[in-house]
Amino acid sequence: MLQIKLLCHGTLKEDYLRMACAEYIKRLGAYCRFTLYEAKDDASFAAWLSAPAQQKDYKIALCVEGKQDSSEEFAERIEKLASGGVSSIVLVIGASDGIPEQMKAMCQYRLSFSRMTFPHQLMRVILLEQLYRAMNIRSGGKYHK
Repeated sequence: MLQIKLLCHGTLKEDYLRMACAEYIKRLGAYCRFTLYEAKDDASFAAWLSAPAQQKDYKIALCVEGKQDSSEEFAERIEKLASGGVSSIVLVIGASDGIPEQMKAMCQYRLSFSRMTFPHQLMRVILLEQLYRAMNIRSGGKYHK
């Protein structure tokens, strides 16, 4: 089963955002093993991303200059990675000022959801929803329709 890891800078303080994330994380359990990592500061964020345990993971940085995939393209990207032998994907959300360039360089792909700027706390919910949508598309489910 595919392992999906989400590395986020900071923790969510708002209950409504935590509840939304928890719902999508619960739904993702049907499709993958999901783990959320919350880094408390820049040093722990960089250390986690560069740790030897993550070296074999396929890393996707969320950043404004990344490629904008449709939901179907995102699902297809995940499918190609999984069928191509990738067993673990890390999605990276930086702090309010983004992901430092040296950490983006550690990632194999840069993904943008929009040229607009979103609060990084809300981006976590948006990403989890799109990840759930992608997994549902991969399995032929009806959520996307």
